[in-house]
Amino acid sequence: MSDNRPSPAPSAGSPRESAPASSHVDEAVAHSHDHAHSPGDEHGAHSHDHSHAGASTKRLGWALAVTGAVVVAELLGAFWSGSLSLAADAGHMVVDASGLVIALIAARLMRRPRDEKHTWGWARSEVLAAALQAGMLLVICVMVAWEGAWRLVSPPEVEAGPMLLVGVIGLVANVVSLAILAGGRDSNLNMKAAFLEVANDALGSLAVIVAAGAEWAFGWTRADAIASLLIAVLMAPRALTLLRRSVAILMEQAPANVDVAKLRAHMLGVDGVLDVHDLHVAAVSSHLVTVTAHVTVTHEADGPSRDRIIHELGECACHHFPIAHSTFQLECPEHASHEHIEH
Repeated sequence: MSDNRPSPAPSAGSPRESAPASSHVDEAVAHSHDHAHSPGDEHGAHSHDHSHAGASTKRLGWALAVTGAVVVAELLGAFWSGSLSLAADAGHMVVDASGLVIALIAARLMRRPRDEKHTWGWARSEVLAAALQAGMLLVICVMVAWEGAWRLVSPPEVEAGPMLLVGVIGLVANVVSLAILAGGRDSNLNMKAAFLEVANDALGSLAVIVAAGAEWAFGWTRADAIASLLIAVLMAPRALTLLRRSVAILMEQAPANVDVAKLRAHMLGVDGVLDVHDLHVAAVSSHLVTVTAHVTVTHEADGPSRDRIIHELGECACHHFPIAHSTFQLECPEHASHEHIEH
């Protein structure tokens, strides 16, 4: 059995005199494995993470304000003009506004510190928020596509002027929101979802403008229905991709950028390692990948040798793969027959 108390990976030059049969390496998420850790460094990284999360919260707040104003304008314009594409875009933006609210809540939750109950903190709230936004988008896609298909068969009269005006207003507002969110779109999955929501809004507004222009210039009554269907087609693939990625994290699937077979081969290449089993790679959030494994070592591996093996395994995980947190249990060859591993 393993010692439940985490022990830091020792340096190669200062091995311990003895080591337990099972050892752990736990690396702080905010630090890379190739830097010495100190309380001061950890505090600095913690402050950096909170300042970054604070910036994301401000971006989301401003984007939500802009999106909320456009939702009101588009709903009034849809009621005035009778345009389905404008109503569809307004509905899409209602989802986006609620998505931004969810993203804002998630960004605040992510700033909460870890405790004894939430040992990973609230890092996974960004994944839950992204999954919820994707699910809402898919529902809107189905509703818009259904109504658009009926209007394509029997198109109603639409007033192109108000439709065009509100479409232009929506496009300008979306560009402003994109500019606000652009700087933080790569910080985590939550911010990426929010950015993609607004980017798709911009495409929807552009579709509304094109449809209004076709209605006004050529009297093409089906342009509005086609534009609404186009909005649904633009939303669905992005929503499915976001939902698939979120569910993969929630199901603790190995991230696409970590080849588990290669990781196992690297670990087996460490001198003194005989076997690697019960190997699990999963992501707590979009930027926090973890690995745990049972590692069988030779009988000749004494305390200093075990320290070296743990150190090399940890270095391998963070240098060759995007893994921030590693836990390894070292075992003698006979231990495997006594294990009761469910998976």
